[in-house]
Order: sequence, then structure tokens, then C-alpha cells
Amino acid sequence: MSDPNQLQQRITDLLGPQGCLVAADQRQPYEKGARYGDGRSLCIARPANVEEAAELMRLCASEKIRIVAQGANTGLVGASSPDRSGLDVVLSMERIKGVIDIDPVDRVVQAYAGTRLSDLNQALRQHELCFPIDLAADPSLGGMLAANTGGARLIRYGDVRHNVLGLEALLIDPPGQRLDLTNRLRKNNTGPDWKQNFIGSGGAYGIITQAVLQVHPLPQQCATALVVPASLQAAALLLRDAERNFSDFLSAFEGISHNAMQSVLQHIPAIQAPFEPLPPYAFLIELSSARPRSADFDLEKIFGAWLEACFGDLILDAVIDKPDVLWRMRHAITDSVRQEGKVIAFDIAVPRSRLGAFRDEAIALLEQRYPGVRVFDFGHWGDGGLHFNLVLPQQLADDFPPQRVHALRQEIYDLAVHKYHGSFSAEHGVGPFNQQFYERYTVAESQALAARMQTVFDPAQLLGVTRFGPAP
Repeated sequence: MSDPNQLQQRITDLLGPQGCLVAADQRQPYEKGARYGDGRSLCIARPANVEEAAELMRLCASEKIRIVAQGANTGLVGASSPDRSGLDVVLSMERIKGVIDIDPVDRVVQAYAGTRLSDLNQALRQHELCFPIDLAADPSLGGMLAANTGGARLIRYGDVRHNVLGLEALLIDPPGQRLDLTNRLRKNNTGPDWKQNFIGSGGAYGIITQAVLQVHPLPQQCATALVVPASLQAAALLLRDAERNFSDFLSAFEGISHNAMQSVLQHIPAIQAPFEPLPPYAFLIELSSARPRSADFDLEKIFGAWLEACFGDLILDAVIDKPDVLWRMRHAITDSVRQEGKVIAFDIAVPRSRLGAFRDEAIALLEQRYPGVRVFDFGHWGDGGLHFNLVLPQQLADDFPPQRVHALRQEIYDLAVHKYHGSFSAEHGVGPFNQQFYERYTVAESQALAARMQTVFDPAQLLGVTRFGPAP
């Protein structure tokens, strides 16, 4: 590797002064992750187009400099953050953005990787279309593909992987080679589906530069309710009945605990209490349709009649309100819980039929072995995902040194993975934060295959900070 100052100058010469950020105050927003990851880079490279990104990769490969691709930096496992060596180049895709094409007949959009989700949906709205991956953050498309994001409406639309028709990526071997996989076909059974190697890989196999996505009709009417189930066991029956009655109209089935609701009401004054007193648990249920409201098709009336029929056996109480009112509470949970104390966050999935049992057993484990820890859980009960977030009150800080927090985290993961056949990372991905858990819970044969694949794509280990297994 050449002298760092000389390398910074070469990258500046290649990308221009706006394309290479060197000063510490300019680098800082890119070096610290949304939750985990706090490193130091050689510089922040901001190419203006794909060609410049390819040239940057050739330069870095020749100098054996590691490249950490970054979109909007909203990831939660540290996969887009440099390490602390000061030698990584962060390749920000924020300038390689914009919608390339929208085909309303095929319901397909093609856009550059740096395009924000909000900007994409604004462009699609003109055609009464949307990309319905619903997230609290506003990520870039490249980051969404690299992490395979899910979100609150996965029960209806699936995760990102289910909505990608094609992509373009830059390879590191040979450096900067452009791999065009931008096929728009929904049916193309002509061999291995190579795009899937890049989706969910955390940037380990290549740097995504474009995405081709199938999009969906923009909903013309929505009906939402916050529902108090007779019990968590009854909630499973409620979900099954909702799917049986509403089929493709059911777009969300989100669980919110008492503590999560209470935290929002305490820290977000503009939000009013939906129930008095607050119940132990509630579910935000949403129906939506691209069919306009009419006298013979009104989702709110249909929904209201179903809720009324469920009262007693399955439902104790319900509030029907405008979608933005109820979703405001759901989306405010993460920020409000941060104000309660030190958060120990979990992104867990178990079979949805066993979510209630897992939650009960996990809470019992905490009460017995880690008294004082509070549970502020919420999540995607419709697809088996649970953000089982814990809070350490300030007065317990001295009782929970890092090694005890690690032991707590491992016990919860052991319970989810081993007893309930679940996942330690439902939608956040692997990345450095989850590396140790990936190695603990992923079967050895899978790790070995992933490591061999990573060596094929990146023989010098110059792409990113996610490792899927030891090098062969």
C-alpha cells in the first residue's frame, strides 16, 4: 500500500474534490453506523457515476485497499462501517442515484443504487405505483438489496428479494468489471440466478450499482385498527382468521407490547393513548386495496364488520382510526425506547405459531436470571419477526458489564435458535455485529460453502467487512 496521503490525492484526482472527503469532520457521518459500527477510514469516496466507481475499484485493488460500500448508512449490523485502522475506503453510492426508467405496463422500475426509497416512491406515485417495502428509515436501493430488507408489510409483499427482477454489480475480480444482470423478466429459467448471490450479501460479493424491481399498484384505500387480543394464543387464531377472510388485502399484522406503547406516549406527547388503561399487548392490523372505495366495496365497513364478529372470543377491544395516526405510534417505538436507558436490541424470527410461547419463555428467563431488565418488544407477528428489545435502566448499569450483556444476548439467541428453530437475524443481516452469532448458529457446511463462494468473488478479501466463513 502506498503512502496514505498519496492515495488520498490519487482518489481526489480521480473523483474530484467533491468526490473524495478527507477531513475528519467530513468523514465522521459516514464512519459511524446507525446503531453499530464506529471506525475510521482513509477517505470517503463519492463517485458521480458507475464508471468512476469502477475506476476507484481498480485503483483500490492495485493498492490492496479494502472497499466498504455504503448506501444511506441506515443499516443496523455495522456492515457499511469501516474498521478502526484508518485504511479502508468507504465507497458512498449517494451520488449515483436517480430513476432510469418506469414501465407501468410491466410494473417495473429501474434505478441507480444510491436512489432513496422515498424518492423512488415519489417518482412511482405519478404512475399510481409503489415499491411497498415499509421501513422506519429512508434507505438507498443498493443498501436495501445488500441487506435484503423486510419491513412491516412483508406479510403481503415479501422482502426485497421477492421483488428484485434484476441488478447490475461491479466485481472486484477482475477489478471494476461490470456485471449486467438487469433482466426484466419474471420468468427466466435459464440457469443459476446470479443476482441472488448479491442480495443479502452485505456487499461481500460485489457492489450493486442498479436495481430492477417489480412494483405494485398504489393502494387507493386502507383500513387500520389497533386491536387488543383476548390472549397471545388468541392472536394466532386472529391472524389465521384475518388471512382466511381477507387474503391479499391483509397488508400488516404488527404486534406492540404495553411497555412499547407506554414509552411512545411518554416521550412523544403528540400521540394520544389509544386505550385506557393500556393493554398488555395490541396488534396493528391493516387492510389495503388498489381498488377505489365504492358503495359495494368499502374496506373500512368490511373490516369493521369482521372486528365486531371477533369480539369476545378473539378480541377484547379495538380502535379504528386513520392509517397515519396508528402507524405514527408503531414507527415511533424505536426512537422512544432509546430514551428509556441502554437498549439491548434483538431482531429475532421464530415460526409465527410459536411467537407467543417464545415471548413468554424469554420473559420468564429474564425475570429469573436478569432481574430488572425491562422488555419493550414489538414486531412483525404476521411473518414471525420480533424486535425483542430490552432496556437496562440507568441504576442497573454497574450490574451489567459487557460480559454479562453478552451472556444475556447469547441465552436469548440460544432459546430462539435451538429450541424454537428460529433466526438470530430476521431482517438486519450479518455484518460485523452479528459475525460471532453467525459462526455460532450457522451450520458448518453452510459456512464452508459461503466462504468458498466469497473467495471466488473476492480472492484478496477487499470487499466489505462481512465474512461468511473462514477462508479455505
